[in-house]
Amino acid sequence: MHVVQLGGSHYAQYLGMSAGVAALIISCQPLLTAVAAVTFMNEKIHKGQWIGVMVGLAGVALVVWHKVDVREVGAASLACTAIALAGVTAATLYQKTFAASASLKAASLVQFAVAFAAFAPLAAAVEGFKIVFSLPLAFSIVFLVIFTSLLGVSALYVLLRHGEATRVTGMMYLPPLIAVALELAMFGVQPDALMLAGIVVTCAGVAMTVWSGRRS
Repeated sequence: MHVVQLGGSHYAQYLGMSAGVAALIISCQPLLTAVAAVTFMNEKIHKGQWIGVMVGLAGVALVVWHKVDVREVGAASLACTAIALAGVTAATLYQKTFAASASLKAASLVQFAVAFAAFAPLAAAVEGFKIVFSLPLAFSIVFLVIFTSLLGVSALYVLLRHGEATRVTGMMYLPPLIAVALELAMFGVQPDALMLAGIVVTCAGVAMTVWSGRRS
């Protein structure tokens, strides 16, 4: 999951893809997961959940619209995000089906070990392991390691133990909203009317995806 999703999406942005386009493509995960869960896992998805998945994706599109720039999108960056999307969807379904009760410590160790084995040689070959230390870099590493890798992925594993794949991945629409809150808190970036509308629509979609499944 770390290698494919984070590696693919970050490398796509390195190739020039805007953060908005990358976020929008990766945010298709709940929709792709729902289709795969119905097709391969015989998971029953109710009408309200399908509507919620679509509404949530529309909300995310509104939230990140100001960052969508297709001018630098190329075949390579599209391929990277497509691989990231397919990888995180497959990893989520695999975790739910075969490793729902796996130890969080063991799962995290495997994720980090595989990521190190994959990225360390690439860092040495492509960039010569050159690192220019700075405060923003340190903050980025702390955020990626603690919040994205440890807390975020562990929370996903815990939720997958207790809920259907579609209902759990519906919550993956929330990170762009958290990014808006962080931009406001850390950089004073005020969300505009379109973003605020997107936040409302996204929350409505997530609620429909989660609570429609529970009521049924």
